[in-house]
Amino acid sequence: MPGARPDGSPKAYEETYVHQVYENIASHFSSTRYKPWPIVQRFLQELPKGSVGLDVGCGNGKYLTVNPDIFILATDRSANLVQIANEHPPPHCALVADNLALPHPSSSFDFAISIAVIHHLSSRHRRVQAIAAILDTLRPGAGSEREPLSGGKALIYVWALEQKTSRRGWDEGDEQDVMVPWVMKTKSDGHSNAQSKTFHRYYHLYRQGELEDDVVEAGGSIAQSGYEKDNWWAIAVR
Repeated sequence: MPGARPDGSPKAYEETYVHQVYENIASHFSSTRYKPWPIVQRFLQELPKGSVGLDVGCGNGKYLTVNPDIFILATDRSANLVQIANEHPPPHCALVADNLALPHPSSSFDFAISIAVIHHLSSRHRRVQAIAAILDTLRPGAGSEREPLSGGKALIYVWALEQKTSRRGWDEGDEQDVMVPWVMKTKSDGHSNAQSKTFHRYYHLYRQGELEDDVVEAGGSIAQSGYEKDNWWAIAVR
């Protein structure tokens, strides 16, 4: 198994152990990702009618149709996953973009979601940069002290280190930078026996409080945060 700490360029490391992996497993990965997570679903359904926002790292686009009264512009680094996401009916759409170089105007969106994405960046500097890029797209609060207008908000999810009750069994004191295998089985031409190929994906496992620290370091504030099924989550505002 390859090492979980990049020896050279973090960008090159992520290209090998994140981006290329998802390009290869996109169809298989998509077939396992179809049920919205409850807190993400509630966040989207509680948004005001007509809200316009982003899904940064959208994968197969499973959140695009959760709330028909909002509009989501989705992005992902994987062209193959974006192609799958664009199979969802209009008006939503998806395009290829890097979380560290989002092609969106600043201060323009009512909301953003980033679900199980930031943990794929292999240094704290890059993870904070990614959060800052998301926050930059959000509409800032305005109005007067007497009649304030709330700004945009972002829901961010990352894998937790504290997973001792899960099948992975990670917990406090374990290594935070890990490689997680994805096993894809395929049938050989002319043979009935299935063959398998294993791909290794890089993850940074967030310890308790670390996501909140990264949001603050990125220039944001925490509106809410919590833990759900082996993930830490936070709702961040500018």
